[in-house]
Amino acid sequence: MEAKESKVPGTAEPISEVRARWGWTEPSIWTDRMLGALESGINGVEETKWFCLIDKVYNPRNLLAAYRRTAGRKGSAGVDHVSIKAYGSQLDRNLARVRGRLKSGTYRPSRIRRTYIPKSGGKELRPLGIPTVEDRVVQTAVRQVIEPIFERTFAEHSYGFRPKRGCKDALRRVFNLMREGNLYIVDADLRKCFDRIPHEPLIERVKERIADRKVVELLRRFLKQEILEDGLTAAPEEGTPQGATLSPLLCNIYLNPLDHLMEEKGIEMVRYADDLVIACPTREKAEEALGILKEWVEANGLELHPEKTRIAEMTEAGGHFDFLGYRFYRSRKGKLTRYPSPKSEKRLREKLRIPTRRTNAHSMEEIIRRCNKVLKGWYEYFKHSSKGALRELDGWVRMRLRSILRKRTKRKGRGRGNDHQRWPNAHFAKLGLFSMYAAWEEATSPLGG
Repeated sequence: MEAKESKVPGTAEPISEVRARWGWTEPSIWTDRMLGALESGINGVEETKWFCLIDKVYNPRNLLAAYRRTAGRKGSAGVDHVSIKAYGSQLDRNLARVRGRLKSGTYRPSRIRRTYIPKSGGKELRPLGIPTVEDRVVQTAVRQVIEPIFERTFAEHSYGFRPKRGCKDALRRVFNLMREGNLYIVDADLRKCFDRIPHEPLIERVKERIADRKVVELLRRFLKQEILEDGLTAAPEEGTPQGATLSPLLCNIYLNPLDHLMEEKGIEMVRYADDLVIACPTREKAEEALGILKEWVEANGLELHPEKTRIAEMTEAGGHFDFLGYRFYRSRKGKLTRYPSPKSEKRLREKLRIPTRRTNAHSMEEIIRRCNKVLKGWYEYFKHSSKGALRELDGWVRMRLRSILRKRTKRKGRGRGNDHQRWPNAHFAKLGLFSMYAAWEEATSPLGG
């Protein structure tokens, strides 16, 4: 006789289903009793605060799980120059030291190493903070403890950096809203949101759910981490560093009241971290929604980008807006479609230009192997694009490869003219070149997946 699976205390839900929802595939410090309180709202959990959480943070199982997650994400060393591999080589000693400092309340985060990466499709640079491996482990340990508490409070249509949710869910929601007739889109840009979140108002929102002073103080210390840049050290007065493990969760906590405000007013807002759009049935509703958004943003110490925030009318041909790497577009025939945004295409071409230089000395098979690595990953995200965009990019890649072959056969210029007969598409397919258009056709055919 099969033993019945135990349920979360206070609910009829099997423990395995609750743990799967949170992505807990290994033992968690969230006990069955704690899960019961979290899931069912026993003793008014929805209205009360959580005490005594620091011991869950420094629990050895939690720290070990946090290290494994940190190692899985890889990443660079921080200011101490200690890599993940080096940290892991003395893992027991390192975690024991961290546990002791967390338990005594003496843990102090190290400085953050600041670097800059190009913003998508532009000349502007985005600041990226790189904490030490140890700080990343501790931040992950904290997140594993507090995330479920706040996750229960988050709005339905907030998708960024949440368990079992992702970009594609947000994109699907936006597309469905437009199909339902919400064709006036507030395309909003929160200017430097992560850099401008005010510390104390954020801490107050944390304290609405967490009453453990040691956990709150630990979060405050992470917010106040000094930043090392060009040999100079500065203490931030606002913001949560992009690149820090806790930053996406803290951003969601801070913006959560905005999500619920929009819900209460019947406004369809889709948010992915600091990237959001609002879909409305009329221009008047869109202007009203934009006004509410502006008022909340200004009252909470943030700012809408004046040049990048607008209302896109998707009722007319040519109407468009970009969201999460896709461009949503109304064609001349009146069809709503989506394809990679110009910025996304530009990033792809930049990645492929290096392995497809005409002076590349590798064999064509090796060049194609390197291209495929980029193309397959890119297609996995953009496979919901219109086929025309994918076909055009396939053609661009083959043009680059034909240019290499022209140079090797002492011909000048790029791949063109009779090169399509000299090295037809089938030639590259035989060498194993991945075709995004062919993959799209196969996936959408009756016999496809």
